[in-house]
Amino acid sequence: MAQRSSQASHPWHDLSIGENAPDLLHAVIEIPRGSKVKYELDKQTGLLLVDRVLYSSVVYPHNYGFIPQTYCADHDPLDILVLMQEPVVPFSFLRAKPIGVMQMVDHGEQDDKVIAVHADDPEYRHFTDISELPPHRLAEIRRFFEDYKKNENKLVVVDEFLGKDDAHRIIKDSMAMYQDLFVPKRQRS
Repeated sequence: MAQRSSQASHPWHDLSIGENAPDLLHAVIEIPRGSKVKYELDKQTGLLLVDRVLYSSVVYPHNYGFIPQTYCADHDPLDILVLMQEPVVPFSFLRAKPIGVMQMVDHGEQDDKVIAVHADDPEYRHFTDISELPPHRLAEIRRFFEDYKKNENKLVVVDEFLGKDDAHRIIKDSMAMYQDLFVPKRQRS
């Protein structure tokens, strides 16, 4: 009889980032496109916490989540917004292709958002850089993040959108921070 593990799988630590990161990586979706519910990974348990219902009449414009085995200055995994045709259920993971990054400051802390396309969605997979997206798409994303915390009296400042190369650099930096913090030196390859 197979022996059972006494510990549940943790999506942040146990799911790989993907063999071809940062070009192609795994993204864990916490919040489906069109949702007003702010789900968030509970870092201690690995479960999905209902953090709150958004205080304003906006909804997430695309599937939103995190990149496993990354860590950022805001003490969370690196955030990712995945453009695709359909919303997916919370805690799904998918293959994402980073095409850019939106620099943002949330409550005084740097909180960058990687912008990616679902690598297996025929409508979006051909995009290779954020500059190829229609300007209105970027305006919608910017407006959502500028507005989604206003009724909570929290200040969010969206800086600029940067391209694929900057996204790759930020992903690599967050991978290195994760390695330094969570992977014992003897286990590193």
